[in-house]
Amino acid sequence: MHNTSNNKSRRRKGKKSKHNNPFYKKWWFWLIVIILIIIAIPKGGTSKKDTASSPSPKEESTTKKIDTTSSQNNTNANTKDNEPKIPTDYINALAKAKTYSDVMHMSEKGIYEQLTSSSGEGFDEKSAQYAINNLKADYNKNALKKAESYSTDQHLSKQGILEQLSSDSGEKFTQEQAQYAVDNLKADYNKNALAKAKSYYNDQHMSKDAVKEQLSSDAGEKFTPEEAQYAVDNL
Repeated sequence: MHNTSNNKSRRRKGKKSKHNNPFYKKWWFWLIVIILIIIAIPKGGTSKKDTASSPSPKEESTTKKIDTTSSQNNTNANTKDNEPKIPTDYINALAKAKTYSDVMHMSEKGIYEQLTSSSGEGFDEKSAQYAINNLKADYNKNALKKAESYSTDQHLSKQGILEQLSSDSGEKFTQEQAQYAVDNLKADYNKNALAKAKSYYNDQHMSKDAVKEQLSSDAGEKFTPEEAQYAVDNL
């Protein structure tokens, strides 16, 4: 009786241990593992090595920019090498000419003669001509500046200023440049005539009639008769 019960008990235990196999021995577990491996494999087959060897768009753009800059620098260097060198005397003459124009407001002819004169700058003719050709001067403006000086400082008449600007013994401007100057000069010629009259009357002790004659004479100050009359009337 007891033996039969023990045998049944052993059979039950044996059946139970048969159904408790570890999960990694189950077929479905390995099926899941295989599926996960397939999913995990990257598509396209691009390796890190290939990616590293190809420059980024930014790097490629920088490389092209460097190459272009280098090419331009080489071109500029070749151009400078091919350009003829300007003699130092030419450069110095141009610098002097610029000073005479900008500071002293001289005419083209006046600057040229000053540059070449032995008592002036002493440049040779080629250097002086180079300076004149490359000088960016407004000679109308220079003539007007000179005219203003003659009116304000020396109290000259309109005709006197015109002749002084265009004369070869004066400023040597062209007739057109001198005319531009007097046409655009804002001067009070009555006031100029009176200043001249006071000089003749007080300093040289001339009579009023002599002062009037000196002011209006072509050999004198060249004021108009009306300007001369205004001057003696207001002495």
